[in-house]
Amino acid sequence: MTYSNKAYVEHVAIRVKDIHWHIKFFYEVLGMDVREIDGPTDDPRQYWTLGGLQFMATPDFDAPPCNDGGWLGHLGVMVDDLDSAIAEAQKWGVKPLPQGRNWLQLPDGLAVELIQAAPGSVAQALSVNPRAT
Repeated sequence: MTYSNKAYVEHVAIRVKDIHWHIKFFYEVLGMDVREIDGPTDDPRQYWTLGGLQFMATPDFDAPPCNDGGWLGHLGVMVDDLDSAIAEAQKWGVKPLPQGRNWLQLPDGLAVELIQAAPGSVAQALSVNPRAT
């Protein structure tokens, strides 16, 4: 008998020193809007985005950069327009990584790989509401 269950990762929780920076970066650069907030809106303890990220405010967290073989390899993020996303991200002072122009390192050390999505696929993925009853 063949195993027939299917699964996917609904979100990834990431500890960040500056939750406000991450909220603004992922919203303004990648359009990842809020899905849920834990705590006060102006000073959240946790913040979930549409698109599968959860930021956990951890001001004293100090991890090695992802690309140094540390706590997380990287996040792969599908984007509608790769060139525009890279141009917008550069305004935030993120560091380029040697893997290519679409690889960025955020201030807390998190590595992000921006990937060009097929036309319409990002909107299609975001239209799914897996928690609907």
